[in-house]
This record gives sequence, C-alpha cells and structure tokens, in this order.
Amino acid sequence: MAYDSDNVFAKILRGDLPSERIYDDDYTVAFMDIMPRAEGHALIIPRTAARNLLDASPAQLTACMAATQKVAKAALIAFEAGGVTLQQFNEAPGGQEVFHLHFHVLPRHEGVPLRPPGKMEDPAVIKANADKYRAVLKSM
Repeated sequence: MAYDSDNVFAKILRGDLPSERIYDDDYTVAFMDIMPRAEGHALIIPRTAARNLLDASPAQLTACMAATQKVAKAALIAFEAGGVTLQQFNEAPGGQEVFHLHFHVLPRHEGVPLRPPGKMEDPAVIKANADKYRAVLKSM
C-alpha cells in the first residue's frame, strides 16, 4: 500500500498538528503519545516517509532504533521505571493504526498494568511528562 502523506504523524512532522516533542535529530522525532498506555508513553518516528517496518529503508530503521534506545534510557530515569516495553505494529491486521513507521516506548513499573488504549490524556499531564523527558535527555 502507498504512503499517505496526510496521516497524523506526517501532519505532526509538518507542524500542521501540535505535539509535545521530547527529542529530535536529523533523522527522527520523538514526542508524547496523546493516548498513553503508561505514564511517559512516547513515540519515535522517522522524519522521512515510511508506512511501517515492511517498507522502511535500513537507514530509517537504524536511525529510529538509535533514537528509540536513547528515549528508552531516558524513560528509565525520568519516570523511575524498572523497565520499558517497546511496541511496533505493521499494517491493520498487525495492530497498526497510524500508517507512518513509529516505535512506542512505554516506561514500566512492577505490578502496574498497561492502561487500556484510546483514552485521551490531559494536555497538562502530557506536557509535564514531556518536561521530565526533556530534562533527562538534555543531560544525556
């Protein structure tokens, strides 16, 4: 299937939609998920078009994984997490909802289950969590 340049993440990259960005480099952008399944749920995407893992270039995947690792390490510190869960979905039957390659970083705490999907978070909470990430990432 073809890449849709009007998907929500493409709009975020263009600045057509707001986001709480926590990290960016020449190849990737990381920002907060607005429907977090855990406190500190972040997303990492390539700056260039890729529908998902199945059509991404090796360079896009390499850049995304390096940024994902950086954000995951920051999550451990910023949210005093005991671990992280990484998620990545491909095509609708695989659970993908936004058709721009993205990686989820979910800080995890012992005994705390993931929240159910689809519940919008208060923008003030998202901003506060983004500030936690930014403070840690600035020092890394």
